[in-house]
Amino acid sequence: MARTIDIDPITRIEGHLAIRVEVEAGMVTAAYSMGEMFRGFEKILKGRDPLDAQQITQRICGVCPVSHGIASVLAQEEAYSVTPPSNGRIIRNIILGANYLQSHIIHFYQLSALDFVDIVKITAYTGSDPGLLELKAWVNAQLASKTIYPAAPFLPRYDAAYLQNDELNILAIKHYLEALDMRALAHKLGALFAGKLPHPATIMPGGVTEVVTAKKIAAGLSMVKTLQTFVESAYVPDVIAVAQAFPEYFSLGKGNGHFLSYGVFPERDGNADFLFDRGVLLKNQFQNLQPANITEEVGYSLFSSPSGLNPESGITEADPRKRRAYSWIKAPRYGGNVMEVGPLARLMVSYKQGANQMVKKHLEGFLSATGLGMDNLNSAMGRHAARAIEAKILAVKLTEWIESLNPGKPVFEDYKICKMGRGMGLTEAARGALGHWISIENHKIDNYQCVVPTTWNCSPRDDRGTPGAVEASLVGTPVADEKNPMTVARVVRSFDPCIACAVH
Repeated sequence: MARTIDIDPITRIEGHLAIRVEVEAGMVTAAYSMGEMFRGFEKILKGRDPLDAQQITQRICGVCPVSHGIASVLAQEEAYSVTPPSNGRIIRNIILGANYLQSHIIHFYQLSALDFVDIVKITAYTGSDPGLLELKAWVNAQLASKTIYPAAPFLPRYDAAYLQNDELNILAIKHYLEALDMRALAHKLGALFAGKLPHPATIMPGGVTEVVTAKKIAAGLSMVKTLQTFVESAYVPDVIAVAQAFPEYFSLGKGNGHFLSYGVFPERDGNADFLFDRGVLLKNQFQNLQPANITEEVGYSLFSSPSGLNPESGITEADPRKRRAYSWIKAPRYGGNVMEVGPLARLMVSYKQGANQMVKKHLEGFLSATGLGMDNLNSAMGRHAARAIEAKILAVKLTEWIESLNPGKPVFEDYKICKMGRGMGLTEAARGALGHWISIENHKIDNYQCVVPTTWNCSPRDDRGTPGAVEASLVGTPVADEKNPMTVARVVRSFDPCIACAVH
């Protein structure tokens, strides 16, 4: 007989997510992903000046506001028929790339590493590092007092298997502390070219409003060098160490193998030739992206909107009392298919596209270093590996982008807001495919729709009852102890859910 386990909330993610799993004979047989709040940004935008959109939509999230700002201005640029100059395009890449780095670093160390690292091992530390000694004293005090709740985020925790190697544990904890500084440095790098973070006001249709100077270029290159050293000497080796200690997670959390990427970091003016390619993988076959195939279904979502609409004509009408619905997240589908989005999807699409030599080099290098194959990547641990590989690529590209800036050259192309128009802005947030759709009537926003990464990954069942990506990936997950369902939490966190975005 199946037993039900509720994990509510899933901690160490952004926003409010509940996961319900049905367990039979120690194995998950069904899962339900539940976004537990409604925000209504699409309703807020209706009737407003289009130029409000990139500012308001950035407030959907404090972790990935840059991506929302860029998606919004891309949608407006299509409506206004304007293209940023080279400096504008490159600065956007730098701001977004810095945002990716801070997001990937904080996801692994502050949000996910505690699923694997044994913080109690710090009590055995005998070195002289001031940060570790301070942490050791703090942990000892918490354990001695038996008051575990003030020890968050390290304690309380599930009673589960953690890293057994004391040296690896202490090194990972050291890097946990350093990662806080690296995350702040990546944020500072983005702010250098964005004016401020989060929620920069400098991202505008037509480019950016922050000018290029030699001083900024020099400062930016120095910051990137420090970040690159951390990524290559700490982040990537730590992911490899965790992967080698927990190889079973290359078999857990598998998706259906359908991946979607909108493409991100344009290498040429006109939003073309992306660093990470645009495309779709269906049954391991690469296809060009067809945006008309994107729909949102609401059969099990708490909305009364018509189901199956393309976002261009989408409607968002809340229905909190809807029968059988269990989530405030819609169910996006591509040609009716459940799609996984995120760093793993970007790498898989770019690799299968065939011409992306940079992704090929770094992905095959990681596989060679770990003795893994491509099939292993479609997994919980594969998602962590994909973020580390992507961070390594971006650290290299950020140097190239900063060096290619031209002081004194324009960063912005002027435009006029159209009286009537439509636009679609497709990009990639750190967590995956992000799309904004805008409709303008009489110089005002008539309709605005967002489909965000975690809407794809954490969607509920669609109209046909097909589980979403996270729901499907949990089926088959072993649960040895129903009071300590760590395997379920590890699989969910591998997607890096951002529920504030999903329930926008």
